[in-house]
Amino acid sequence: MAEIVRMPKLSDTMTEGVVAEWHKKIGDTVAEGDLIAEIETDKATMEFESFYDGVLLHIGVNKGDAAPINDILAIIGEKGEDVAAIIAEAGNPAAAQEQKEEAPVDKVEPTPTPSPAVAVAPSAPVESKPAASSNGRIFVSPLARKMAEEKGINLATVHGSGENNRIVKSDIENYMPTTAGTNSYAAAAGTESYTDVPLSQMRKAIARTLTASKFSAPHFYLKMEVDMDNAIAARKAINADEGIKISFNDMIVKASAAALRKNPKVNADWIGDAIRYNDHIHIGVAVSVDEGLLVPVVKFTDTKGFDQIGHEIKDLAARARDKKLQPEEMQGGTFAISNLGMFGVEDFTSIINPPNGCILSVGQIKATPVVKNGEIVPGNIMKLSLSCDHRVVDGAVGSAFLKDLKSFLENPVKMIV
Repeated sequence: MAEIVRMPKLSDTMTEGVVAEWHKKIGDTVAEGDLIAEIETDKATMEFESFYDGVLLHIGVNKGDAAPINDILAIIGEKGEDVAAIIAEAGNPAAAQEQKEEAPVDKVEPTPTPSPAVAVAPSAPVESKPAASSNGRIFVSPLARKMAEEKGINLATVHGSGENNRIVKSDIENYMPTTAGTNSYAAAAGTESYTDVPLSQMRKAIARTLTASKFSAPHFYLKMEVDMDNAIAARKAINADEGIKISFNDMIVKASAAALRKNPKVNADWIGDAIRYNDHIHIGVAVSVDEGLLVPVVKFTDTKGFDQIGHEIKDLAARARDKKLQPEEMQGGTFAISNLGMFGVEDFTSIINPPNGCILSVGQIKATPVVKNGEIVPGNIMKLSLSCDHRVVDGAVGSAFLKDLKSFLENPVKMIV
């Protein structure tokens, strides 16, 4: 008996998923535990394995298309089962009708004596055809149809690259209108042009989360400068040991954990009807990826040394960029850090990552003249900015945290003893 595979909910905030890749095609044999697809959620791309044995009879969501959770992702059963009837029974008559209409196109019967009128020489180029059936109906995915409507694209002029010339998301994204006599240098002559890139699941999640944070959490900002001379000397001494290489970011994460231990009211979350003061310290470290920003979490940060923190951050960052992080590796943070110093940014503020009460923004270490012992001497100054949710943290509490953080960074030995 055929089994319906539905779009799974792979993260706590996921409302829809995009099929990043199919690893099986219609007609392939599938065993329980086989990797059948990769699903892009709002946080990562996850491998999806089959729960059933059988033959892949139907693909409900094409590669690159999105579908809400619980929509029909695929159907697995015995060869020859009536897929249209299964879809109709599942409550999707429109998809069932489409399956019936496309079924004759999917079936290819060998003909022993092909007509010379339709024979094509092997060396002749094969022209891509518009995605229409003999009765004029255009085969197009729901997402592609919506994108075409938004862009004002006539589907009859689009060549489909999907199965049976079906128009899919990528065909709309890459669509280029063809006009006889068009000058290829028109853009250079002053023609306006632009590219609309549909939001990825990750970008949608970032937009929802940060919009909610900015407009619901009353942000205020505290700033402080740190003399990094001693931190520079300490890092140089630590990295002199063979096999150990730590970054300034590792030192900042460790110093933040130490300062949080002294200021537990900053290590807090807003949970709606209460403030949660966390006894454990899990620091989220913002990582830039192609589609936005992820915040993997270093668990129990205050119990780890510079080297271990550095190794964990490198591993988490690499897997974040490859979309291989598991949801639990991005959950549970009690405090967050965003460091743009490596990009030459001196000073900035960040939007709080809910439900956290604070996020620390770190600028570059800049060679700056400073006054020491009444004399102007060369110095190395780093600017910090603490974004605080005023519902959770008051100005004096945030200031005490920054003061202790500054002390740890200016006297790194305090983080060791």
